[in-house]
Amino acid sequence: MSNFIKGILAFRRGPWELVATILIAVGVVMLMQPFVLWAFTYSFITTLVGTVMFIIVSHFRE
Repeated sequence: MSNFIKGILAFRRGPWELVATILIAVGVVMLMQPFVLWAFTYSFITTLVGTVMFIIVSHFRE
């Protein structure tokens, strides 16, 4: 099993921060694209979930 999967299962900070950062980036891309209305509609909640997730996982142990 890879270190990333082990880190996710052990609630380590690094892998979870990576997931939260990717979620924030996906939300921003969804916000800036002009073609798909459902993506634009859910972009704010996706970015918000990623931000709250990042705040929470920043308290996990390394």
